[in-house]
Amino acid sequence: MRFTVLTLFFCHFIFAQTQYPKDYFSPPLDIPMQLSGNFGELRPNHFHAGFDLKTNQREGLNVYAVADGYVSRIKISTFGNGKCIYITHPNGYTSVYGHLQTPVGTILDYVKKTHYKEKAFEIEMFLKPDELPVVKGQIIGLSGNTGSSEGPHLHFEIRDSKTEFVINPLFFGFDKNIKDTKKPTISSVFVYPLENTTVNQSKLPLLLNLSLQKDGTYLASKVKANGKIGFGINAVDFDDVSGNRNGVYNVSSFFNGNQNYNYQFNTYSFDEMRYINALIDYSRYKKTSQRVQKLFMKTPFALSIVKSDSLHGIIKAEPNLASTYRIEVSDYFGNTNTVNIPVEYDVETPIVNPVPNTSKYFIYANKDSNFAKDNMSVFFPAGTFYDDFDMNFDVKNNRIYIHEDVVPVHSNFTITIKDSTYSEELRNKLFIARINGNSKSYYGTVRNKDVFTAKSKVLGQFGLVLDTVAPVIKITKPIQDKWISDVKAIQFTIGDSSSGIKSYNGYLNGNWILFEYDNKTRKITHKFDDELLAEGANDLKIEVIDNVGNSAIFETQFFRSQLK
Repeated sequence: MRFTVLTLFFCHFIFAQTQYPKDYFSPPLDIPMQLSGNFGELRPNHFHAGFDLKTNQREGLNVYAVADGYVSRIKISTFGNGKCIYITHPNGYTSVYGHLQTPVGTILDYVKKTHYKEKAFEIEMFLKPDELPVVKGQIIGLSGNTGSSEGPHLHFEIRDSKTEFVINPLFFGFDKNIKDTKKPTISSVFVYPLENTTVNQSKLPLLLNLSLQKDGTYLASKVKANGKIGFGINAVDFDDVSGNRNGVYNVSSFFNGNQNYNYQFNTYSFDEMRYINALIDYSRYKKTSQRVQKLFMKTPFALSIVKSDSLHGIIKAEPNLASTYRIEVSDYFGNTNTVNIPVEYDVETPIVNPVPNTSKYFIYANKDSNFAKDNMSVFFPAGTFYDDFDMNFDVKNNRIYIHEDVVPVHSNFTITIKDSTYSEELRNKLFIARINGNSKSYYGTVRNKDVFTAKSKVLGQFGLVLDTVAPVIKITKPIQDKWISDVKAIQFTIGDSSSGIKSYNGYLNGNWILFEYDNKTRKITHKFDDELLAEGANDLKIEVIDNVGNSAIFETQFFRSQLK
């Protein structure tokens, strides 16, 4: 253990020596910097990769290049970061600007040209250094609410240009723009019995009582155990201005004075993002929406921010030895909250026991597993899960039941269903769906004659669903045979009640035109361009296709005068 703990401290020492430029980058907005989300914040299936900067609850603020460089990548997506610009800088870093309402200037011209070249709204462009150079302070776009944004803001990142690792923006001098004198808040501490241990007469995780001490630390209720245990916390951080619940920067635990577990949100890769589901108590999160951060690993996982001793944060209560476990949670500015937990060895008869598991199936996380019944099967490659566990599996009523979504899945597993009851024509309209109550979520399905396969990263119920219903297209304001010379844009609502929309296209007088899609409102919008319009009569056509090939077409004619 001594060697491992020393290694832990050595790793932190090495990272601390990394020199990041403090005055190279300027803020991307010209309003005071306020966070609605910070680096490392816990999100569904990922850690947050940068800052979410408030934009006064509105769109359209100028977004500036934080330093000289060139636009190296532009991605326009209906989800994720929405409209997003990447700028590569000569100092080895790349800045990222997401959820934009629109790019501006020559960047917008480049994007628009690519939309029409590829005849698609969702596009991704990788540019050379001489194509779109920018200078520090240049307006590159307007802030917005595109993609998966839940409100107007700017998503801002800094990445290492070579490795693509995201880096905490606070290291680049942005800490001087944020005032934070508040300690992180530890709202709860849990103790986890491991390997048949009993803790305070329970074999299930327990919430510990916390009492505030005169020195500002917290003392937890005594833990009496007869074997291996681990701990978990629910913690958030607040700064002095924004009022938002942000993620904590550093979490460390100590057993009898020796550090045995630590993670610190400095830098990490996108390949590591999904390990958030191993870091938290995933089962509790799915049942209560509460993210308890575990301070131990039952099975080690490759998340680079975690450093631990040889027992991976697990401690063991020993006879005739009173011990102390300490948790320290701090923010980037050094504000720290501490919890001390007394630990004693005690053999007590458990009065709280887990519900007996009657499953006939067992998953070894490091081995392939394949379960089949009747016409359905599921295959789990080695490494699909983080830990071994008893799996509930069954096939009945034309559904395959694959446990429930309380066990985290790291990588795809494969579901296979054979069904020859449908005609060849209808088989093309079948897809595998995850079924949750009345909700049926489409999963990309591959068909080989009467065999259907799909991949998933979520456990639950699955089955074949038939979709023969075409998508729906509704115009927001009818324009049939009307003069609309002063109308600047036209809008439709599109939707599909079953397999979901795969593609849509708009045509003006037989030529493809750009419609932008907003997944939050399910609306597509075309902004009229005089160059594409005819004098007088114009024919407009919208075609929408769902994921199994059902299509819908909307056609209308309107009149427009180009004469000023």
